[in-house]
Amino acid sequence: MILGLDGILTAAEVAAIRARLAGGSFQDGKTTAGWHAKLVKENAQLAKDDPLADAIRVDVDAALRRNAIFAAAVQPKLIQLLINRYGEGQSYGAHVDDAFMNGRRTDVALTVFLSDPADYDGGELVIDGPSGEQRIKLPAGAAIVYPATTLHRVEPVTRGARLACVGWVESRIRDAQAREILFDLERARRGLFQSGGKTAEFDLLSKATANLLRRWGE
Repeated sequence: MILGLDGILTAAEVAAIRARLAGGSFQDGKTTAGWHAKLVKENAQLAKDDPLADAIRVDVDAALRRNAIFAAAVQPKLIQLLINRYGEGQSYGAHVDDAFMNGRRTDVALTVFLSDPADYDGGELVIDGPSGEQRIKLPAGAAIVYPATTLHRVEPVTRGARLACVGWVESRIRDAQAREILFDLERARRGLFQSGGKTAEFDLLSKATANLLRRWGE
């Protein structure tokens, strides 16, 4: 499931993060790439030991978790985040994310855009799926969530700079199909409540959703 989410970060939050990053310490992005991904990765990342890194990760993690759609679709258990920057001529060729990072499973990948699309050319996130490629370039503060199992790439930036927060989620629901079923049930449950309130049908759907969470959750 590929899901776009508007307004994960407010305009004020984006501006505050960008202002803090102006004084950040960036390093070669290859330091966090697998042995094969290093061959196609050309970007910069905020150094893990930069004091800014933890503070920004905490803010973005909180913003993601407070979003009801993200919470229902992804069922986050642990979120790992990095801040990256692509300057002119930089890109990240086709790759698949490592199955484990820092000893934690990567079920879902995400990108929270920190640069407005008008600020740079190129830099699209391209995700390879069964129906072909999807090219994604969202407004600052918006996010894209997609399976970490997919081949994907970042196209070369030809003007300006592309700032983003990228991450990987270990979900409470390991199976992707189960996560999608639960997301559909949650949307149906909320729609039923909005249209008719707390009915017997709503209660029955809530029971089924909770019991599936118990069955599939980790």
